[in-house]
Parts: sequence; C-alpha cells; structure tokens
Amino acid sequence: MDTFGESTCLNSHSHIVYAFSCDDVNDTAKETCLNWFFKIASIRELLPRLYVEASILKCNRFLNKIGIHTTLPRLTDMVRGIGDPLVAAYARAYLCRVGMEVAPELKDTLNRNFFDLLGTFRQLSGESVQNQLVVQRVEMPEYLTLYSPAINWILQCIAYRAPEPLLTEMMERCKTMGNNALLLNSIMRAFRPEFVAARATDFIGMIKECDEAGFPKHLLFGSLGRSLASADPPEPERLTILNEAWKVVTKVRSPRDYINCAEIWVEFTCRHFTKREVNTVLADMIKHMTPDRAFEDAYLQLQSVIRKILTYFHDFSVLFSMERFLPFLDMFQKDSVRVEVCRSIMEVFIKHQVEPTRDPVILNAMLHICKTMHDSVNALTLEDEKRSLSLLIIGFIRMVSFGRDFEQQLSFCVESRATFCNLEPVLVQLIHRRLSTSTSCFCVFFSQACAAYSFITIPSLSSIFSRLSLYLLSGQVALANQCLSQADAFLKAAVSILPEVPRSINVEGKLRSSESFLLDFINNFLSTLLVVPDHPEHGVLYLVRGLLNMVQDYTWEDNSDAKVRVYISALPLLAAMSQETYLYTIPKMDSNETLYGGDPKFLSELNKLCETLIGQVLDHLKALGREESARRQGSLAFALFGALLAHGDLRNNKLSQLTVNLWNLSHKHGYCDTRLSVRTLEHMKQQAQQPDMSHLSDAVQRLALQSRT
Repeated sequence: MDTFGESTCLNSHSHIVYAFSCDDVNDTAKETCLNWFFKIASIRELLPRLYVEASILKCNRFLNKIGIHTTLPRLTDMVRGIGDPLVAAYARAYLCRVGMEVAPELKDTLNRNFFDLLGTFRQLSGESVQNQLVVQRVEMPEYLTLYSPAINWILQCIAYRAPEPLLTEMMERCKTMGNNALLLNSIMRAFRPEFVAARATDFIGMIKECDEAGFPKHLLFGSLGRSLASADPPEPERLTILNEAWKVVTKVRSPRDYINCAEIWVEFTCRHFTKREVNTVLADMIKHMTPDRAFEDAYLQLQSVIRKILTYFHDFSVLFSMERFLPFLDMFQKDSVRVEVCRSIMEVFIKHQVEPTRDPVILNAMLHICKTMHDSVNALTLEDEKRSLSLLIIGFIRMVSFGRDFEQQLSFCVESRATFCNLEPVLVQLIHRRLSTSTSCFCVFFSQACAAYSFITIPSLSSIFSRLSLYLLSGQVALANQCLSQADAFLKAAVSILPEVPRSINVEGKLRSSESFLLDFINNFLSTLLVVPDHPEHGVLYLVRGLLNMVQDYTWEDNSDAKVRVYISALPLLAAMSQETYLYTIPKMDSNETLYGGDPKFLSELNKLCETLIGQVLDHLKALGREESARRQGSLAFALFGALLAHGDLRNNKLSQLTVNLWNLSHKHGYCDTRLSVRTLEHMKQQAQQPDMSHLSDAVQRLALQSRT
C-alpha cells in the first residue's frame, strides 16, 4: 500500500488521519481489506461480530466513499438483537464513540442509538431482568446506576455543540416517559451547565415526580448541584432551589451517600449565600457525620468542603464567626489529614489577609490552627516539613499587630513562645517581633520586659548563629532604649558562646566552613562596641578585651588567617574610640567619649592594645614568610596597610615606616591587585594636597608598584 499519500492532518480530536480517498487505494489493498470484512461476517456470535466490525469501521475508507455512512446504521440495527439491555447499552455507547471519531456529522445514528436505548427501558421491569437481579443479589437502584456511564456518553455525543432547544426537547421526552430518573440524571450531566442552570426549577419539579425506589433522588440532586456549581441559576430562584435540594439531602440516611451529595451543594451555598446559610449546612453535616464516627470514612469529601468554603470566604473574621466552622474542623481526627486541612487554611489566610489584625476571634482560631500544626512535629518529622510549617506560622505572626498596645503584644509573644516551642524559626521570629516592638516603645519598664523575654528565649535555640545574632540584636535594642545592664548581659552572653561555634556548619544540606559567618558576626559586634560604655566594675575596654581573648582561644582552621583578620578589624574600632567625638552615638546615652573625656590613661590603654594587635599581626606575617605562603602574606600585609593608612597617625615616623614596609611586603611577590594599588596611591596623593595631610607626601614618594618576577 505504498501508493497511499503521505500528507496528514489533525482533526478536532487531535487524532492523526491519513488524507486519502478510496480512489488512491490499489486493487490489492482493496481486496485485502474486503477479505477482512468477509472474515468478520463469518463470526457466528452477534456480540463479537459487532464489536470487531465496529473497531475497524474506519477501514471502510479503503473500499468506497460511503461505506461508513451505510455501515453505521446497519450496526445500529444489529444492536437491537442483543437481549440483555445492559450489554446493549454499552454496545450502543461504543458504537457512538466510534461514530463520533469517524463520522461526527452523522447525528441521525446517534439519535437512533439513543431512542433505541430508551425503548429498552421497558425490559427493566420484565421477568428476565428481575430474575437476573435476584440471582445476582443486586437491588434495582444499584443496578440502574450501571447504566449511567453508557447513557451519559451517548447523551454527551448528542449534546456536543448542540443548541439549547435540544435540552428542552430531551426534557419533554423524559416527561413522556414518566420522568425516568435514569434518563433525567444523564440529561443533567450531559448538557452544558448554563442550559441546566437556567431550567433548575423545572428540573427540581421533574425530580420530585421521579420514583424514589427506582433511582435515588439524592443522586439526581447531586447531578443538578454539579451544574449549579459551574453556572448560576436565576437569582430569584436560588433560595428556593437550595431549600428544595437540602430537604432531600438531609433525609439521606447513609452517611456516605449523604456526604457525597452534600459536598456538591456546599459550593452552590458558598457561592450565592452568606455565612448564615453556610453555617446551617455545616451544622447539618456535623449532625449526620458524627454518629458512629462516620466522618472517618469521608475525609476526602470533608476536605473538599473546607476547600470550597475557603474559595469563597476570604474574610476570616466572617469565617471564624461561623459557630460550626471550628467544630467542623474537629471531625478531622486523623493527624495527617488534620494538619493538611490546617495548612490549607493558613495558606489562604497568608494570601488574602492584607491588613494586620488584632481581632480576638481571628487570633484565637488561628492560634488553635497553628498549634495543631506545631503539635504534629515529632522526632520523625522531616526538616523540610518543619521549615514549611514554620513559614506558615511565621506568616500568621507577622499579620498580628496590637498597635501601641505593647503589653498586649508582649502577652501574645509570651503565649506564642509557649505554644510553638518546638519550631526554632518561629521562636526567632517572635524574638525579632519583640525587639521591633521594643524599639518603637519609649517605656523603660516595657523594654526591660522585652529584654527578659529575649534572654529567656534565645538559649532555647539550637542554631549557634541564630543565638549569636539575636544576642547582638537584643543588645543593640537594649542600648537604643537606655537599658544598659540588659545590653551588657546580652553582649557578654554573645561573647561567652563564641567557643561553641563549630568549624563547619550545614548550609542547604552541604557542610561549609563557619569562618566567613563568624567573621561577619565579629565585625558587626565590633561596630556595636563603639557606643557601649565601660562597666565601672569591670575595667577599661572589658568587652573588647573579652572578645579578643575569645578570638585568641578559639580553635581556628589550620592555615587560617581569620584570627589575624579579626585583629586588623579591631584597629579601626580602637582608633574611633580615641577620638574626642565619636562617629556615632545613641541619643540620651553616654559612651566612653563622655565617661573618659579624653583621659590620657584611657588613650594609653588604647595605644597599648593597638600595639599588641599590630604585633600579633606582624608575627603572623613573619610566620607566613617562613612557610612560603606569599599570596596570603601579601593579602594580610595590604589589609594591615589599609587599616593603618585610614586610621593611624602617619606623622609618627615609626608608624609611617611600618606602612611603607607593609606596602613593599604586599607587593613583593606581585600578588597584589594592581588596580587597587594604583587607586590607593592616587587617593593618597589627593589627601596629601590638603593642608593638614602634607605628611603623606613623604610616604607616597616611598611607595612604588612592583610586578611579579
């Protein structure tokens, strides 16, 4: 069959079909195809002959142009020979499926199959079917549901792109058959929801007249409810529709059947009515699902109810004012399901709660929901799950604000700390919240209470860097509120736990050196110490000395320059402390500039400490020279050169000569950044032109750029 054309096209069902006609097929191919159909015709049994011929119906295109158009009606007539009405229904459904694929324009065949199917309904009350049901021990309502998929498919084929009057015609035909429930159910599911919604009241009237024994009415109302969930009925009829539907739904005795139908109508209720009607529906569900713990078998439907409510109710003050909403949540007894429901509520809250709230109804309900999520955490909970739950709870905490009522804010944080003690990120967020509140408050007593809250909470954190950063942040806030004793306690606590910092930490699942994090913290800490006044009982610069002693004793990594870099970073702090007026201060609080007032003894202590630190750095540089670590030596030498240039008094000949030596050392092996060196020299030349900086001219003349040899 190589004479067939190769071009292809896609039809509306996205099936690939070959663009050829029977005129393009050679005689050999036609003869082979005809032989297939002859063999099928020799099959004696009706059912296999019908299905096999229908399955290769498309092959009629090999023979003639009208083969499909004549074969489909013939196969439709053949179905009439099937005695079992259920088997015949599915045979017709398959024939309609094939017909829609190969010849969707043949609507007459679809109609004939449908009308023939309606004619078989008389058999359902016949002796043959009734005897079969007795043998199979199947009740008539259950048996009738077996027809629904076949009827639904046939009706969907007929209703595909059909005009609205066709629905009216089908409804009339259903009435002539005594409002056959099975047919009515398929009609409501097959036609467009807009068409069904516009006639919702008519459908309810037809449902009322259906025989309850044949097909349960709650299934009919379920089908109607699906359409009304997608399309709106006329507004004046909505309340009547809900009342009529719920009269039937609430009388369903089987919890499974009840919740399957009630879950469908919840969306219609939420979509068109207020919290009053939704609360009534929830109360009815609780009434039906609580006995014998029937809710345990209906978690999927109950979760669907929650999702639908959250889709239409974004005002949580309205949502939580429903008396039955929280009792409805109590039906979720299975831990995993309960947490999942709480998570969905939190996600909607975070997404739609725009303004901060202090509404006690919202706060109490959300605390209950967050506590449920928190209490699900145990030793087996994965870190990703903990992180996810923490983010949701933090999202709630951020939306809580009591304005200027700081005591209420503190009370909320204290309660939350006790409630969420197993989730460290939540505790960190609570501390940040308290510190931000303390910064906004000018009451010393309240600030002290906030400091006490932080001092109690921070030690419970497992992350060493979280503790360090929060101790420092708490100390800074305490300083801003003139709480000197509290600030002193926080800063000393931070220094005391520095030895606990591990040499490596886990960052996003990978082990990384902790040195960079530790250096960042120490630099931040040093910048804070400028404004911290010395304690009268602890001597001069006791916090600076304590920090440097911890740095000295800390076990750094092998071949690490971190300790020396801390010493270099401390030099600008000591230089700033020696000035008569500090670079920055805290309002209403005296720093060392006021306490010492340029006292020569204080300046002498600063100078001694600077000399000690510089000596430590120089010793390290000598050691690097012996170890032949030229690159590290050059980098550290240039860092110390920069610190002395920016903060040292180069009018001192000894210090000036030291800077020249450091410059030469940093460029000795050619590892220094040439562009940085050029910019540094240009800056020094500009500074030397100022009247009080002329002493730099001599130093600049002695500095030269050297290349690596």
